[in-house]
Amino acid sequence: MSRVKNIKAYKSVAPTVVTIGTFDGVHIGHKKIINRLVNTGKLEGLKSVILTFFPHPRMVLQKDSNIKLINTISERREILESVGLDFLLIKEFTKEFSRLSAEDFVKDLLVDRLNAKKVIIGYDHRFGRNRNADIEDLKRFGKIYNFDVEEISVQDIDDVAVSSTKIRRALEEGDVLKANAYLGYNFMLNGTVTKGRGLGRQLNYPTANIEIGEDYKLIPKRGSYIVKAIINEETVYGMMNIGVNPTVEGIKETIEVHFFDFGRDIYNEDVTIELLKRLRDEQKFDSIEALKDQLQKDKETALSYIANNNA
Repeated sequence: MSRVKNIKAYKSVAPTVVTIGTFDGVHIGHKKIINRLVNTGKLEGLKSVILTFFPHPRMVLQKDSNIKLINTISERREILESVGLDFLLIKEFTKEFSRLSAEDFVKDLLVDRLNAKKVIIGYDHRFGRNRNADIEDLKRFGKIYNFDVEEISVQDIDDVAVSSTKIRRALEEGDVLKANAYLGYNFMLNGTVTKGRGLGRQLNYPTANIEIGEDYKLIPKRGSYIVKAIINEETVYGMMNIGVNPTVEGIKETIEVHFFDFGRDIYNEDVTIELLKRLRDEQKFDSIEALKDQLQKDKETALSYIANNNA
């Protein structure tokens, strides 16, 4: 798959089949559209193209929006690179771009740059300035500029019954099992291991402090989670805490992972943490000993889950 970031410098010679969207989460509903896109390209001899946008339009047009995204742009790119596409185009979403008329969007991007011969789109897709154009407008432009429009029906979309909004809500409630089922893969946090306060080591549960670089990344509800990571091609399991460590008078929210049977120094390394299941809410314990007892119980629960679920 080829990735194009500077669309102004891109012009496709080969005819293409295109779908358009933000694709936050690249969830099972998105994949239904993407699979149809890729299969159509193979059957009709067209290059398959996803045109996606970053930042999220709400982050640009609604400055007071506190939207958090399921994927960082690098995570979204990595997931999309695995689905058999020919091209992934990431268009910077700006206020200027949002003012583009629907016809200019179609002619400048879909026709002149992407050489689109077919566009596959959801039944409720809207585009152009103020999102005032819909699927019927796209079909009308298709007749003018010689491309077909294939509509994903409301029934096809509703059969999946999943949306990025539902996934965000599940994560905000700490329900990673539901979120993972909707995503079709484990929700992940990518970050750099940094030095923390060293409290975990004092409790005999040393932790890796994970610093997330992107402030728009959605962080799930505070609490403890069963997790796994791939470190130097080795699968490592552990338990992660998201919170402020109230028992030891913490203030700043941190993300800390205690890996089981793993002693290597990974400070300053980038790691991907996959969330498997939530253990419990964050709690303030009456004593350090009570906290240590709970951590031991959490570890036993996590190890039992991992053993019984082939996590």
